[in-house]
Amino acid sequence: MAEKRDYYEVLGVAKTATDAEIKAAYKKMAIKYHPDRNPGNKEAEEKFKEAAEAYDVLRDKDKRARYDQFGFAGLNGAGGFGGGFNGGGMNMDDIFSMFGDIFGGHMNGGGFGGGFSDFFGGGERGTRTHQGGDLRVRVKLTLEEVNKGVTKKFKVRKKVICPDCNGSGSKDGQMSTCSVCHGSGVVNRVMNTMFGRMQSQSPCTACGGQGKVIKNKCSKCRGEGIIDGDEIIEVNIPAGVADGMVVTARGKGHAGANNGVPGDIQVYITVEPHPELIRSENNLIYNLLIDLPTATLGGTVEIPCLDGRAKFKIEPGTQPGKQVRLRGKGLPAVQGYGYGTGDLIVNISVYIPEHLAKDEKDAFEKMRTSDNMKPRKTASSQSFFDKLRGMFS
Repeated sequence: MAEKRDYYEVLGVAKTATDAEIKAAYKKMAIKYHPDRNPGNKEAEEKFKEAAEAYDVLRDKDKRARYDQFGFAGLNGAGGFGGGFNGGGMNMDDIFSMFGDIFGGHMNGGGFGGGFSDFFGGGERGTRTHQGGDLRVRVKLTLEEVNKGVTKKFKVRKKVICPDCNGSGSKDGQMSTCSVCHGSGVVNRVMNTMFGRMQSQSPCTACGGQGKVIKNKCSKCRGEGIIDGDEIIEVNIPAGVADGMVVTARGKGHAGANNGVPGDIQVYITVEPHPELIRSENNLIYNLLIDLPTATLGGTVEIPCLDGRAKFKIEPGTQPGKQVRLRGKGLPAVQGYGYGTGDLIVNISVYIPEHLAKDEKDAFEKMRTSDNMKPRKTASSQSFFDKLRGMFS
């Protein structure tokens, strides 16, 4: 399966796009790749489905917020298309039933009820806003930091707002209206097609979509409004993140030219192995090895936790392979409060001594004939052997 593309990239919108812009972008993509317009074209059909998946996530405020912060990992278990649409078996009827209403009766499961010209009568209006580029950084976290969440600071080299012109690109603040687009930032083109007379718009190349032209450019930034610089960035990493996740810090990437919208910083998470604890999703596993007298007589030992060490009681007669689950002592779910916390699972093994002194051997010889030292099939021992049987079957 091909790698999933960023949903904003799929719809061709900025990460700051409004609900109306997202809806309009999906409408345009759905018309372009609709099966009635591309009969038998599997590639178009996949793009049609891809656009529907992207729209399903970005139109929903909760799904969009989780996607913005955690990427595709934040959508697991969210329901709907997001997180599994491409391979999840959704069909065209599902798409039409969920989104067909946005086409105002022109598009449905049976095809287009009218021409396409109504959808192309207009386009993006107003001046164009420059979008700053994104940055990528990598951060290593300990399990203790994952447990509590942490704020990380980075020094990054990026495009920053020019201090001389405050990002405008103009030396003196004087601007003139573009003579090509007359201040609209776009130019119109009219085409005669098989679907009728259609009009399209594209950004004006003379002014870069700004609608205005700088009279006297700033000498420091040469009219771009941005320069290279260093900046200390703080990024909040939420509790519960996992290795390989990406946390997005909105608006902390490269500054946009001419006071445009800043890009984002994508923080790639690496979780370092813990010296004693093993992570399994939100659960923690500790393999505890105790001596024979403690297993027989019982006692108290110390086990590691993410907030220090804790006392752990060993019951008399503890058998090898016993598993104890400490509820709520694992890691929090990355989605936050209300999604539960994992457990700390203690797997108990008993150390059998390999070398004994003479008096120790004599003591064991005396115990050999004791009825209490002979193995019995108890419920716990049967469970242990069942586990072993399952491991090797």
